[in-house]
Amino acid sequence: MYLLRRAWAEMTNEVFVLPSRTLVLVWAAGLVLLPLAYSDAYVLRILTMTCIFAIFAASWDLLAGYTGQVNFGHALFFGAGAYTSALLSLKLGVSPWLTIWAGAAVAALFGFGVGYLCLRLRGSYLSLATLAFPLIVLGLLFAFPDFSGGELGVSGLQRLTSGATANYYVAAISMLVILFGLWKLADSRFGIVLHAIRDDEVAARASGINTPRYKMMVFAISGAAAGFAGAVYAHYMRGADPDTLRLALSFQVVIWGIFGGVATIYGPVVAVFILYPLTEWLGSFKEFGELRLLIFAVIVLLVLLFMPRGLAPWMRDKIEAQCPRCKQRNGVWRKICRLCSAPLQAQVARAQRLVGHQ
Repeated sequence: MYLLRRAWAEMTNEVFVLPSRTLVLVWAAGLVLLPLAYSDAYVLRILTMTCIFAIFAASWDLLAGYTGQVNFGHALFFGAGAYTSALLSLKLGVSPWLTIWAGAAVAALFGFGVGYLCLRLRGSYLSLATLAFPLIVLGLLFAFPDFSGGELGVSGLQRLTSGATANYYVAAISMLVILFGLWKLADSRFGIVLHAIRDDEVAARASGINTPRYKMMVFAISGAAAGFAGAVYAHYMRGADPDTLRLALSFQVVIWGIFGGVATIYGPVVAVFILYPLTEWLGSFKEFGELRLLIFAVIVLLVLLFMPRGLAPWMRDKIEAQCPRCKQRNGVWRKICRLCSAPLQAQVARAQRLVGHQ
């Protein structure tokens, strides 16, 4: 009973006081309860893929949004996790429940290596340099087709579980756990240091922060999350192919991040849950054909034009306001701050005028 009362107190004081957190709780509960009410195999397949790519997008946001290390070759970690798990399972007969963790570990090593090689690079130079790493790995895979399957990849993998519902729960629960972990990490002292590195690396180093160590750490953490997503993807699709390393996937995650809002963790997740099912739904209509790519591009451009910070921050600003004194967020209906009792209505009006001006 004590634990239940403690949990309810935490929910009341930390979750229900902010609309955004309440919406996240409802969304998470909806994901968990959805198969109980609607278990269509096609819908569960789309949502399973969406959950996997949501992990991938959030891992990119931790690296690019919080640290400013914009990675144009993030598919390297996704593909490394996919191929590692696939080859270990297929060649050595290791259980998929073990190989997905091996895929995450190898992707973390790749991330550590990329971070070390790119320590002296910043901005566009870093972004262009990261483009080379997936191409190098693709070249190595094509050079040893007997081992990697070449352009066809590897197939015939065992799925983690049997049945559409069970696979959906594996992806959904993994996503919720990893996203919560990344969000807590970004909201901790570690995240504050990443913000400092992004805003002014020279000043952060002058203040005593070991910026190379933090940059390599965030590369490794981001790579591990992306590699885990790639490993789960490989076993769900029962194969790993060069598409998991293509630059198109790297640019896709950049679009998700910018569309949803960088440096939020939840922003790219919102983008994936909107854009990926939308493209799949449009693809089900023969009338659209290739026009679905044009529709996708128009939607992205409209969001970037009218919501330059991304969709998720724009939506959050509509339902929450920041206290001018303590900088804590409150519901827009509140007249005083829930923590320091400072007046909020003037701040809300000012924020609305700024949004209207933009």
